[in-house]
Amino acid sequence: VQLQASGGGLVQAGGSLRLSCAASGRTFVAYIMGWFRQAPGKEREFVAAVTRSGDSTYYADSVKGRFTISRDNAKNTLYLQMNSLKPEDTAVYYCAARRWWTDRVTVPDEYDYRGQGTLVTVSS
Repeated sequence: VQLQASGGGLVQAGGSLRLSCAASGRTFVAYIMGWFRQAPGKEREFVAAVTRSGDSTYYADSVKGRFTISRDNAKNTLYLQMNSLKPEDTAVYYCAARRWWTDRVTVPDEYDYRGQGTLVTVSS
C-alpha cells in the first residue's frame, strides 16, 4: 500500500492542525494504521494507532486527550486531529500500515508500509 501524508504546517502553540494520510494500491481496510513522528535529533516516536474498522484506538501518553486518530475506509484516508499543540509536538509526522494488532503496535519498525512525512512546526 502506498501512503502519502499531508496537512502539516506552521501553527502557534495552542492551535490545531489536521493531518491526512491517503492510501492507495491495496485494500486500505485490511490494515491497522498508525501515526509516528520524528523530531530533529530524536528517534521515531509512536503517536497513535487505530484498528481496521476504526472502533478502537491507542495513543501515546504524550498526546492522549489532545490528538484524535480516525479513518474513513470509504475514502481510503487516515486522519490525525491535533489540538492544543505544544512546541514539543514539532516533528515530521508519518503514517504507517500493518496487518496485525499486537502488543508491539507502538514499534515503528514492525509496520509493513510507511509514507513520506509531513512537517508540523509549533511555535511558542
